[in-house]
Amino acid sequence: MAKKKTEDKSNTEKPRVHKDLNGFDIKINSFGEIQMSYDVEKINQFLNKTVDDKKLRNRK
Repeated sequence: MAKKKTEDKSNTEKPRVHKDLNGFDIKINSFGEIQMSYDVEKINQFLNKTVDDKKLRNRK
Protein backbone atom coordinates (compact mmCIF):
# COMPACT_ATOMS: atom_id res chain seq x y z
CA MET A 1 0.00 0.00 0.00
CA ALA A 2 1.46 3.33 -1.07
CA LYS A 3 1.73 6.25 1.29
CA LYS A 4 -0.47 9.24 0.65
CA LYS A 5 1.39 12.38 -0.31
CA THR A 6 0.77 15.33 1.93
CA GLU A 7 -0.36 18.58 0.39
CA ASP A 8 2.30 21.14 -0.43
CA LYS A 9 1.45 24.10 1.73
CA SER A 10 2.52 27.36 0.20
CA ASN A 11 4.74 28.76 2.90
CA THR A 12 4.48 32.51 2.42
CA GLU A 13 5.95 33.17 5.85
CA LYS A 14 9.64 34.01 5.60
CA PRO A 15 12.10 32.53 8.11
CA ARG A 16 13.51 34.70 10.87
CA VAL A 17 16.96 36.10 10.21
CA HIS A 18 19.45 38.26 12.09
CA LYS A 19 18.59 41.96 11.92
CA ASP A 20 21.81 42.66 9.97
CA LEU A 21 20.73 40.19 7.27
CA ASN A 22 17.16 41.43 6.96
CA GLY A 23 16.02 40.93 3.36
CA PHE A 24 18.45 38.08 2.68
CA ASP A 25 16.93 35.61 0.25
CA ILE A 26 18.48 32.58 -1.41
CA LYS A 27 17.03 30.51 -4.25
CA ILE A 28 18.22 27.73 -6.52
CA ASN A 29 17.18 28.03 -10.16
CA SER A 30 16.34 25.20 -12.55
CA PHE A 31 20.01 24.86 -13.56
CA GLY A 32 21.12 24.33 -9.96
CA GLU A 33 22.69 27.78 -9.65
CA ILE A 34 22.44 29.58 -6.34
CA GLN A 35 20.94 33.06 -6.52
CA MET A 36 21.26 35.33 -3.48
CA SER A 37 19.93 38.77 -2.72
CA TYR A 38 23.18 39.72 -0.91
CA ASP A 39 26.75 39.80 -2.14
CA VAL A 40 28.96 36.96 -0.88
CA GLU A 41 31.48 39.45 0.53
CA LYS A 42 28.80 41.07 2.69
CA ILE A 43 27.78 37.66 4.06
CA ASN A 44 31.43 36.78 4.79
CA GLN A 45 31.91 40.07 6.67
CA PHE A 46 28.83 39.31 8.77
CA LEU A 47 30.07 35.79 9.56
CA ASN A 48 33.56 37.02 10.46
CA LYS A 49 32.06 39.55 12.83
CA THR A 50 29.51 37.28 14.56
CA VAL A 51 30.81 33.69 14.44
CA ASP A 52 33.69 32.50 16.61
CA ASP A 53 36.23 30.40 14.70
CA LYS A 54 37.62 27.66 16.96
CA LYS A 55 40.73 27.19 14.82
CA LEU A 56 41.76 30.83 15.18
CA ARG A 57 41.16 31.27 18.93
CA ASN A 58 44.72 30.79 20.15
CA ARG A 59 46.51 32.55 17.29
CA LYS A 60 48.34 35.78 17.84
